[in-house]
Amino acid sequence: MKIFLDTANLDEIRWALSTGLIDGVTTNPALLARECVERDHHEHVAELCRMLPGPVTVQVISVDVEGMYREGKDLARLSDRVVVEVPMIEEGLVAARRLVSDGVAINVTLVFSASQALLAARTGASYVSPFVGRLDDAGTDGIAVVADIRRIFDHAGVECEVLASSIRTPRRFVDAARTGADVVAVPPAVLRAALVHPLTDLGLDHFLHEWSRQIVKARTGHA
Repeated sequence: MKIFLDTANLDEIRWALSTGLIDGVTTNPALLARECVERDHHEHVAELCRMLPGPVTVQVISVDVEGMYREGKDLARLSDRVVVEVPMIEEGLVAARRLVSDGVAINVTLVFSASQALLAARTGASYVSPFVGRLDDAGTDGIAVVADIRRIFDHAGVECEVLASSIRTPRRFVDAARTGADVVAVPPAVLRAALVHPLTDLGLDHFLHEWSRQIVKARTGHA
């Protein structure tokens, strides 16, 4: 399973790269807008691609076929690491198919059902992104949807990766991995939370305390 960091923040990405934990990055228009107040977002995406060893997913803003196709081509020219995100709407699927025929890697985003995922995969998309957290918010088990997609893709031999998105807790991160997601996209806060456990800290404190106690004992001859 691969881990993508869900952010466009350069400092957060540098931190995650230093840990060696991530394989790529997912962004969306809101994340990019937050980081691109004083620079063109294409420049920012190009910098992300220079930093990362793997995919950088970037969503188009248009919702019509020609607009999405044009934006997708422009984004793909920035780097061969760019994966163009298109929304799971009819126009998005038409644009996706055209972009795929031009050799552009596609992630169909805002997927909320197994049927949507199956139709999205038929475009030749490299990824489909079910939104776990938003499904949970709506009263549907987001992980169950990921599981359905996984079973269908495996049964039908669909060559498209399941990119579990909208992951909000370490528990859902583990759930997505256990369910068989090919990729899990996590915000920096969730990745940091997944790294820690209070018992780890307590255990480390205990080991260090015992080490110090034994050193003092050995040097002084007293317990």
